[in-house]
Amino acid sequence: MSTLRELIADGRTHVFDGAMGTMLYARGIFLNICYDELVLKQPDLIRDIHREYVRAGAELLETNTFGANPVKLAQYGLAGETETINRVAASLARDAGGDRASVLGALGPLGIRIEPFGEMAVAEARAAFVRQVDGLLAGGVDGFIIETFSDVEEVRAAYEAIRSRTDLPVVAQMTVATDGKTYFGTEPATFGPWLQAMGADVIGVNCSVGPHGVLEAIEQLARVVTVPLSAQPNAGLPRDVGDRKIYMASPEYMASYARRMVEAGARFVGGCCGTTPDHIKAMVGYVKSVTPRHVTQFSAQPAKVEPLEPVPLAERSRFGARLARGEFITTVEIVPPKGVDPGPMFDQVRELKAAGVDAVNVPDGPRAQSRMGALLSGLLIQRELGMEPVVHYACRDRNLLGMLSDLLGAAASGIRNLLIVTGDPPKMGPYPDATAVFDIDSIGLTNLVSRLNHGLDPGGNALGGTTKFVVGVGVNPAAPDLERELRRFAWKVDAGAEYAMTQPVFDIEQLDRFLARVESFRVPIIAGIWPLVSLRNAEFLANEVPGVTVPPVILERMRDASARGKEEALQEGILIAREMLTAVRSRVRGVQVAAPMGRAGVAVQVIAP
Repeated sequence: MSTLRELIADGRTHVFDGAMGTMLYARGIFLNICYDELVLKQPDLIRDIHREYVRAGAELLETNTFGANPVKLAQYGLAGETETINRVAASLARDAGGDRASVLGALGPLGIRIEPFGEMAVAEARAAFVRQVDGLLAGGVDGFIIETFSDVEEVRAAYEAIRSRTDLPVVAQMTVATDGKTYFGTEPATFGPWLQAMGADVIGVNCSVGPHGVLEAIEQLARVVTVPLSAQPNAGLPRDVGDRKIYMASPEYMASYARRMVEAGARFVGGCCGTTPDHIKAMVGYVKSVTPRHVTQFSAQPAKVEPLEPVPLAERSRFGARLARGEFITTVEIVPPKGVDPGPMFDQVRELKAAGVDAVNVPDGPRAQSRMGALLSGLLIQRELGMEPVVHYACRDRNLLGMLSDLLGAAASGIRNLLIVTGDPPKMGPYPDATAVFDIDSIGLTNLVSRLNHGLDPGGNALGGTTKFVVGVGVNPAAPDLERELRRFAWKVDAGAEYAMTQPVFDIEQLDRFLARVESFRVPIIAGIWPLVSLRNAEFLANEVPGVTVPPVILERMRDASARGKEEALQEGILIAREMLTAVRSRVRGVQVAAPMGRAGVAVQVIAP
C-alpha cells in the first residue's frame, strides 16, 4: 500500500472513495441519529461500506468522522467521546483498506461560525479540531482531509490543529455554490493561493454542486496553484422525489466528468453526496489512462486586497456628523406598522420633525413581532419626509448572505445609520413556533458592516467602493450578567462599533456604574428613555422585559399616580422620563425616547424644553 505522501509524489491520478452518509441512508439508517457514532454502535456496517469502496477501486478512504468534532458531537451528548470515536473510525478504515488503500482522517466544519463573524474564538476552534486530530492519529491515519469548508479562517484553524500534532500531508477542500463561489463569496482563484500559502499539500473542491460546477472550480485552481488538485463533486444537484431527495447523476456521467477534471488538472478525484461504489468504479475505469495537465499560469501568491479608508464619520450622515462633533443627539423610536399603510407612521414622524428631533429610530421586529421591514420603513421615512432614520437591523431572521444583500441594497438606497442587534427570539412573539436563523450575532454583523465600510465583503473581496454606514450597537447597563455584557460590548467596539444605544434607563446609579466601566472604550453612549403610561406598563417592564430594571421608587410613584386616574399616570410617566433625560444629559451623548403605543406626542412632551 502506498501512503498519501507517496501518492502525492508519484505524479499519477488517484481515486478517493464516495459518500458514506448516502450509503448509510440507503441501508435504513435514519437521518436523526449521529452518523459518526455508528463507528461505535455498528462498526461492521461502517467497515463493510469502506470495503465496498476498496473493491470498487478507491485508493484513498476517508474516515467516517466528518462531524466527529466536539462541537457537533455535543448536540448528541457525545463531546466526551470525541477522541474515541475518531480513533475507532480510523482503525475501521485502516482495517478495511488493508494494503490496498490509504486512510485519510476527515475533518468537517464545526457547524458554528468562528470569529470575526461568530462567537467562537479561533483558539477555541483550533482546540476542538486538535481533539479530533489526536483520535485520528491514534487510529493510524496516513494523512488528513479538511473538506466542505466555506471559511478559509476555519480551514486555517483545522490545518494548524493538524500541524500542531503531526507533519502528515493534508488535503484542503473548500465547497462552492452554483455561482462558483464559497458561501463567503470567495472564488477558487482567490482561496486556492491562500490554501497553498497556508501549507496544504493538495487543494481542491467538494460537495454542494455537481460535476459541472466542480470542473469549473478546478479549471480556476489549475491556473493559480502549483500543488496537486482534488475534486469530489456531488452526484449532481438533488431532486425532490416524493418525500426524499435523490441525486440523479449516473455513474457513467460522473465518470466522464471525472476524466474531464483530470484533463483540467485534478490528480485526485472521487465523490461526495449521492455517490456510491458504482460511481467510484466507473471513475476508476475512466481516469486511470488520463494524465493530468496542470499548468499554472501565474505565481501562486495569495491575492491580498487592501482595505480602503472608510469615509470620515462626519461625512456619512447628519447623525454621524453630530456624533463626530460631540453634540447631544435626540432620537425617538417609531415602530413600523403591522399592515401595509405607512400613513400613521408618517404622521408620527412629521410631528417629531416639527419638534426638532434629530433622527427617528426604526426597530426591526421588536419583541419578535411581524411588522413592515425596518430597512424599507426607514427608506420610506427618509425619501418621503426627509427625516434621517436610525435603522435597527436584527440578525434573527437572516443568514449571512441575506444580510449582505440587504446591506448592499440599503447602502445603494441611501440608508446610512444602523443600530445592529441580535434580535429577540421568536418565542417572545405571537408566533412561538416560527424558526429563527441567527446565522451570526450582533458582534459578527458589526464585523461585517465594518468590513463593508472598508470596501470588503465577508470573503475579503473588493466591493469597488466603500459603504457609508454609521455603525451602532445595543448595550444593556442592567444586564443580569453584567460581566458578559461588558465582554460582548468590548468585542463590538473592537469589531468597529461607533456608538451604542442602551435599554431604557430608570436607575441613574446603575447607569453611572456602567458608564464608569466602559469609559475606556471611548464610544458615544445614547441612553434609552421610556415614558411610562401606567402602573401596568411599569410592572410589565420591571418583570417581563429582560434586561430592564425599574426601581421600587418608580413603581411606587406610578402606583400612586395610577390610583388617581389614567391621565395622572401618563403625566407621572412623562415626568419620570423628563427627570431621566435631565439626569443623563451630562452623562451621555444623546437619548433614544420611546413613543409608547405609537404616541409621538408623548415623546415630544418628554424632550420639550
